[in-house]
Amino acid sequence: MERYDVIVIGSGSGMKVVWSALQDGLKVALVEKGPLGGTCLNNGCIPSKVMIYPADVVSTLNDAKSVGIEGAISNADFGLIMRRVWDIIERERKGTEAEIESQKNLTWYKETAEFAGDYTLSVGGEAIMAPKICIATGSRPGVPPIPGLKESGYLDNVTLLGLRELPGSMVIIGAGYIGCEYGHCFSALGTKVTLIGRHAVVLDDEDPEISAIVTKVLSRDLTYAANYDADHVEVDGNKKVVYAKDVRSGKAERFEADELLVATGRTSNADLLKPEVAGVETDKKGWVKVDKYLETTRPGIYALGDATGRYMFKHTANYEADIVSDNMLRNKKRIFDTHAVPHAVFTHPQVGVVGMTEAEAIRAGKDILVGRARYSDTAKGYAMGDIEGLVKVVVESGTNKILGCSIVGPDAPVLVQQVVFLMNADREDMTPLERSQVIHPALSEVVASAFANLESPSLLAPKR
Repeated sequence: MERYDVIVIGSGSGMKVVWSALQDGLKVALVEKGPLGGTCLNNGCIPSKVMIYPADVVSTLNDAKSVGIEGAISNADFGLIMRRVWDIIERERKGTEAEIESQKNLTWYKETAEFAGDYTLSVGGEAIMAPKICIATGSRPGVPPIPGLKESGYLDNVTLLGLRELPGSMVIIGAGYIGCEYGHCFSALGTKVTLIGRHAVVLDDEDPEISAIVTKVLSRDLTYAANYDADHVEVDGNKKVVYAKDVRSGKAERFEADELLVATGRTSNADLLKPEVAGVETDKKGWVKVDKYLETTRPGIYALGDATGRYMFKHTANYEADIVSDNMLRNKKRIFDTHAVPHAVFTHPQVGVVGMTEAEAIRAGKDILVGRARYSDTAKGYAMGDIEGLVKVVVESGTNKILGCSIVGPDAPVLVQQVVFLMNADREDMTPLERSQVIHPALSEVVASAFANLESPSLLAPKR
């Protein structure tokens, strides 16, 4: 049995723990069957954004009609787009592999691992152990139990990257982040897209005002089949056919396309590890349970990233990796601070969010003020011809502590980052904004305007 100081399972954000352990002079084992780089590099954040940016260019041109500019796209070179996707994936993989193989105190096990006992893993028939183990196994696409789905064939966020030609038509099941991002991507590039969602709006987990705007704008480019639940799937000639029922009336509808993309959520990879053998508990959905220090129910074993099922964003996983490095390797007691976790959705229009929504703050019993500002309220927003863009902020009454911000519109992920910084300042309040000059005329003025428009909330606490 080979003994190590640290074992890290997963090469996404888990690599930050690997590098930290090596810097501390520890003997490390990395378990990763491959491919290197985790979800973000291989089939998540990076490749999807390489695909989505060309769609953004098309949407920008289409939207330019409102400011007097009209143009036409003569060609969308899907082959080039996909070559650029694979160029960056393969370049990053090779760079990481070379760096791993150059380390003297690091052994890379290119196999799937499973726990064989206390602090012991079986990897390719070999037993390895360490007193400190980090689970960074990530997640995989969740496949709903829809009759006929498997037999008919479908794409997910992984197999989609194998496309070499732009589909003429596509049905997407699921109107969350992945569905909305790829719905925007393919519809802008020329695919006829139908997005099937269970709710009246897309991105149902976001603030209702934000979700309503995204639904309105995105529906100009694709068909949103709202309030439908996929019932079964069939093949008719060369077409994939989804039969879905209206969740209100029960009426069935037929949706057909050349390709079918399933984007209905994620499933934990932790089950492959058999964590229960080591005393590591998971919840009913298979996500690894962790405490505020990101330690599992087994002392010395930590988990981060998608494996925990919370805040499934690459930037959050990187933040968690820093916490695990400090707590697991250096015996610190850093707490995972959840008050200002940001995220973005790169659909059309873009969404950027941090902290609580208005409804969440009310449910939490907060005494709040809410501020709103339209992009068009600012000179730059008017110049851009944007009439839908909105910034909405939530502030604690009396203290002016910032509780949250939701933005929809061009550059929303960039704009919301200003609020993320404020929420991580010492007082977490509006003070730095109040005493700052805001460049005029810049789009950042819309954020300042939202904070200047604070008033009593318009929502009542939703009933549970």
